[in-house]
Amino acid sequence: MIEELVVMRDGMRIYGKIQYPEGKGPFPVAVFSHGFGASRVYDSAMPCDFADRGIAFASFDFCGGGPASQSDGTMLDMSVLTEAADLEAVIDAVRELGAVDSQRLFLVGSSQGGYVSAYVAARRSADVRGLVLNFPAFCIGNDAEKTVASSPNGAIPDQATFGGLPIGRRYLQDAVDTDIFGTIGGYGGDVLIVHGSDDEIVPPEYSVRAARIYGSRSELVVLGGMRHGFRNSLPEHYYRAIELAVGFIAARSR
Repeated sequence: MIEELVVMRDGMRIYGKIQYPEGKGPFPVAVFSHGFGASRVYDSAMPCDFADRGIAFASFDFCGGGPASQSDGTMLDMSVLTEAADLEAVIDAVRELGAVDSQRLFLVGSSQGGYVSAYVAARRSADVRGLVLNFPAFCIGNDAEKTVASSPNGAIPDQATFGGLPIGRRYLQDAVDTDIFGTIGGYGGDVLIVHGSDDEIVPPEYSVRAARIYGSRSELVVLGGMRHGFRNSLPEHYYRAIELAVGFIAARSR
């Protein structure tokens, strides 16, 4: 069963959907955060992969998260911190759903969505049972610093581009000001990190550093030959990453 999920945050409408497994709940739930410039349908098979294993799957579009977003806002107003606020609002809404077990809520994030999920998990450690990060973009702060350094007088520009898509001043300011590696260690639950050895956007060294911060609570799996993003990689990389994520959540939902 699939239901619409509409959440309001600071007057902004966040649109998403939740897919439930067959049977009677309450079910464990994975809340998915998409990457930069994408949308909740970027990996459209993912909800079924989780629901088939008894895990509800909630996905949504970040406000201004990408050109195909069905939520309010524009990319020029989006940042990692506005997306963190979106995710927290969605978590609050999902926890109130009758068919969901709020004590078995997991965050799953890809790329920038992984950064945001890790940030929110540290703020909401008691509410997040486990954390799955696919090629998390912990390079965002360093990339923003390079963009600022290359601008005239080293000032933060009102607008720039990344991957051919527009970003605004707030994106760069929040990225520079946020100490992500000084934040994520505040999460006390288990963490699975999946990264590609051939990631051309986020070097795997960033995930290695994150795994060191999480320590014994984390597992880092580096998939040989995998690039950044499931669409840029071989199908077997996608299926392996999903198998790992579903297994991780299932083992912690008993």
